[in-house]
Amino acid sequence: MGTQRRPEDRGQRLVRDVLMALEASTGGDPGRRDLAAEVLGDVLRGAMLDAATARLVVGRLVALAVGDSVAGVREAALNALCEASSRYSLPWELVEPLDAAMARLEPELITYVLCVFGATHDLRARPLIEPFLRHPHPDVREEARLADAEITMSNTPGGASPGSA
Repeated sequence: MGTQRRPEDRGQRLVRDVLMALEASTGGDPGRRDLAAEVLGDVLRGAMLDAATARLVVGRLVALAVGDSVAGVREAALNALCEASSRYSLPWELVEPLDAAMARLEPELITYVLCVFGATHDLRARPLIEPFLRHPHPDVREEARLADAEITMSNTPGGASPGSA
């Protein structure tokens, strides 16, 4: 009789999925990069990664959002980052490069970046958010207002952000 393979446990599958998605996110096929960003977003949404791995994944998503030439890939990466921001504490230094992409983003994608900036709770994000309080698109203005309020609440003595533990 042959040897039985031990079933792969959930942690091993998660690591495998993350590694495969990270590899696919750097490939030449935009469809695979888009799918990779979605997979990474799903993993982040599940909040099952340790902080170091989450930072690695977030860094890769930021790179896709800033540097990918395909709008769908940028959107998938930004959506995943916004989802991650509700599950993980994202350091400002990790997401600040998103500012470089803001000038060329559609209003819907700008809202994702503003969501991420607000979720950092970092006062350094405020000067990047404030110009969008006067943006012509109402959804952008509203997301800028929410991001600004989140930063204000988290930096007020005794204040806590929505959803903070």
